[in-house]
Amino acid sequence: MKKTSEIRGLSHEELQRMLQEARQELFHLKIQKRTGGVEKPSRFRELRRLVARIQTVLAEQRQGQRLSGARK
Repeated sequence: MKKTSEIRGLSHEELQRMLQEARQELFHLKIQKRTGGVEKPSRFRELRRLVARIQTVLAEQRQGQRLSGARK
């Protein structure tokens, strides 16, 4: 699990890729849960939190771009 400080150091493209991968893994875990069982149920929480962290950093980046654009 990456820390928020590590996530902030990534580029926009890397964040988008990580977000897509985390959402895809979460989707597959949900399917596994419905069809039988999941080996590590705690992974749901980890992935949900990772998605939230990435979305937060992306929102901060968008907000920063708006602010820097307004100052010019």
